[in-house]
Formats: sequence, C-alpha cells, structure tokens
Amino acid sequence: MARKGPAHMATSTATAQETIEAIKRSPAQKVKVAICDIDGVLRGKYLHKDKFLGAVSGGFGFCNVVFGWDMHDACYDACAYTGWHTGYPDAVARVDLGTRRAIPWEQDLPFFLGDFSSAEGKDVVGCPRSLLKRVLARAGSAGFAAKIGMEFEWFNFSETPKSLEAKRFTAIEPLSPGMFGYSLIRVGQNREFFTAIMDEMLAFGVPIEGLHTETGPGVFEAAILYSDALEAADRAALFKTSVKEIGARFGIMPSFMAKWNAKLPGCSGHVHQSLWDAAGTRNLFHDPADALGMSATYKSYVAGLLRALPEILPMFAPTVNSYKRLVDGYWAPTKPTWGVDNRTVAFRHIMGGAKATRMESRVPGSDVNPYLAVAATIAAGLHGVERKLALDAPPIVGSAYASPIERLPRTLLEAATRMRESALAKELFGADFVEHYTASRLWEWRQFQDAVTDWELQRYFEII
Repeated sequence: MARKGPAHMATSTATAQETIEAIKRSPAQKVKVAICDIDGVLRGKYLHKDKFLGAVSGGFGFCNVVFGWDMHDACYDACAYTGWHTGYPDAVARVDLGTRRAIPWEQDLPFFLGDFSSAEGKDVVGCPRSLLKRVLARAGSAGFAAKIGMEFEWFNFSETPKSLEAKRFTAIEPLSPGMFGYSLIRVGQNREFFTAIMDEMLAFGVPIEGLHTETGPGVFEAAILYSDALEAADRAALFKTSVKEIGARFGIMPSFMAKWNAKLPGCSGHVHQSLWDAAGTRNLFHDPADALGMSATYKSYVAGLLRALPEILPMFAPTVNSYKRLVDGYWAPTKPTWGVDNRTVAFRHIMGGAKATRMESRVPGSDVNPYLAVAATIAAGLHGVERKLALDAPPIVGSAYASPIERLPRTLLEAATRMRESALAKELFGADFVEHYTASRLWEWRQFQDAVTDWELQRYFEII
C-alpha cells in the first residue's frame, strides 16, 4: 500500500536519493533515529545531519547492549549474543529510508527507523525488526504479501513519572472515573488529548481509523489503519511511544501494561492479518464458495496458528504481567481456539468479503513487541500453509473458556521454557533467536521471583 502524506514519504513514492536530497535541504541540523529493542521499547538518538547523511550507506555504530539488557537497563546474565564476555561492542544500525517521517511535536524534525546487522552484514540475533523482515522475505518467496492492522487498548493516568515514584506506585489516579465505554462525555472532557492523538499521529504517518473510550477508568482504544506487515509493525511501535510523548504535554501518563489492576479488564494489542497475492490485489483468505468464506490457504494458515501458539506464546505475551490478562472471563483467550466472530477465542475469523476477510489474533496484550507479534503470527500461519495442515478443529461456538481444549501456559516461566525446548519455534525463527529471546524472558521471570510484592506484605506482614 502506498504511504501518504508529506510527513511520511515511502521509497514507493520517493527514491532513496530524493529522500537524501530532502534531508540536505531541511533547515533542521539534526535527525532523530530509533530502533526497537527486544521488549518493544524504542531506543534512539539525535544525529547531526552530516553524521546521518554519512551513515545512510554504511550504517552507524550503536552499542549492542540494547539487545543485552532489559527495559530497566539491567544486563542479562545468560545471553550468548552479547554480555561482559563480549565487551558490548557496537553493532551496525542501518537506516531504513522508507520510514522517513517528520515529528509534528518537534517542529517537523526528520525521523527514521532502522534495524541492526553485524559488521559482516548478518542480521543481529536480538533485533526484532530484522526478524520480521526475514519472515516477510519467506512469505514473499512463497508468493504472499501480508497485510496487518493492529489495535491497542491502554489506560491513561493523571500522573507523571515523578509523581508515581513519590507515591511508590500506590493510589494511582486514572484520567477519568468509572466504567464508561464509547463515552462521548469522557471524550469531551479530554478533547485536547484525543484531538492531538488523532491529528498528530496522522501527520506522523500513523493514521488512526478509530479512537474511543473503553470499559474502565481512563482507558482508550485505538485502531491503526492496516498496511503491509512491516509498515504496520513500524506504525504500532511508533504509536505506543508517540502517545506517551503527546500525553506528557497534557500531564497524562499512558500505560500499555497488559493488566494494571486485577479488578479491571486487561489491555489488548490485537493483530488483524490476511495474506494477499504478491501484487497485493487479491485476498487469498477469501473464498466465496466456502460456507464461511474461507479459502483452503486460510484454513491451513489457521491450523498453523493453532499448532504453534502454545510453543511461541512469549512472542504474544512477553512479560510476567501478560499472564495476569490471560484469565477466563476477561475478554482475553486462554486456549488455542478459533471461531467465527467470537471474542472468547484466540483466533477470530472475520467474514469481511473479498476485501476484508481476515483473522484477528486476540492473544497479544498491549505490552507486546509489535515486530515479534507480527513475525510470530505470520511465521506460524505460513507453517500451516507450507505443510498444508488441515483445520481439523471445529470453530468454537459460545464460550471458549468452557472448551475442553488444554489451556495455554499460565506463567512466563512455563511459556518461555516451552518455547526454549520447542523444535517448531527453532524451525520458525532460528535456534539462535529462540535461545536469545527465551533467555531474556527467563531473566524477566527471575526478576519477578526475587521481588517482594505488595500482595506478600498485605498477606503476611502482620498475621504470619
């Protein structure tokens, strides 16, 4: 799909040389660049315009610790790719000129995304964007183009980083009270924030199809306009960071935790997906002759998703907190199931005709790394297509929570251990990536295991 708007000029509408010339003419003397780390957090820097132009062809050095530490910059202790044993050298960050944007809230400062390779030109093991590009290259070799649309739910709070630290993350104040989904009143009470998200994200090349309040105090939901898979993941990663930057102007702190309060619904990061022909003109999921409008390719794709899900779950549920969302009766799936327009299943088939027939993966939460979620869903679906797997499981009618199908892993420890031992995961993503990623997830679990929680204090402090 062509990318539109003066703030976001794709290589489909501007050559690399035209993009370079535009940067040369820009009055700005700096350029902002960013990459995505293993947790889905954008890490970046400002580069002087001359430095950026010099890095366009050969890349620029970026310490590979960004794939060797966690979201709080604590270095992993069991990471083969990088660590104290390697001295944390630079990897080569390569700019993707097709991601050119201008940041509306930074005086239209030029902005680019990039990804990593080694000095020898090999993809860096821990780079999520590079992994997605490899999966998409496999799809392209098979004659497929993937289209993706992501949507996020997230809570908003009348807080700042300093206020939360001062209160030790207690008595957190939501932006608005009560359960009031699709509320025009709540929109009106926060109109400037809503307007800034809609208008500034569009100007930033992240078009929002819909934005509304969800059920919960201060919770919103946004659907990002679908596009080709890499662009969709770029948009999703940029959306999460940009909403936080926009919110800070209004004294609002957005949170993309999967489940911040046990008594409230969790927050999703659903992935809508379909396979098209190489030209992007025909939806290969749609078959008007089938009772459910599903092609044979689509059915095998779903079979692949069902087969792989229990073994690659950490790519959809990457944190300890993710598994607090995946509980029965809270609008999130707990079993590898599929159904027709059924919001209790893992994979929801949407009968949208020739243009919009698609699968919605309801497993990911809003804490997901978009590149890994998109890579996982496409790789698993392609596995089913390549193997011509039969969709033997009937669609779930009614509540999938009542299904006798075995439950998905209940904790990050269980899920990461299963993925680490999975031959299928290694086939889909490579043994080096699986080893690196699961090591990072097991590290995350150990940090949780060593922590003394509020629950423990409340339960044991006085009485035990």
